[in-house]
Amino acid sequence: MRTTITIDDRLASELKRLAAETGKPFKSVLNETLRAGLHKGKKLPTAYRLRPASLGLPRVGVNLDKTLQLADELEDAVLCDKLEQRK
Repeated sequence: MRTTITIDDRLASELKRLAAETGKPFKSVLNETLRAGLHKGKKLPTAYRLRPASLGLPRVGVNLDKTLQLADELEDAVLCDKLEQRK
């Protein structure tokens, strides 16, 4: 349905900012926000259940006590590979 509404400037700017952040059209953000406001306080049905899955054991030599250090090392390796490909 197409209609004309008057929105406060401050609210409109917040909606535009949210649209820009999410990459969604203003119209979609406005509809989602209105829908969320209408359903506020109502119980939403549970859509799904998560089931845990085993990811297996870590590789030999990988110390999971220092996972942030491992992530840094892996990221450094990827960056080095990208820099090597530029040459």
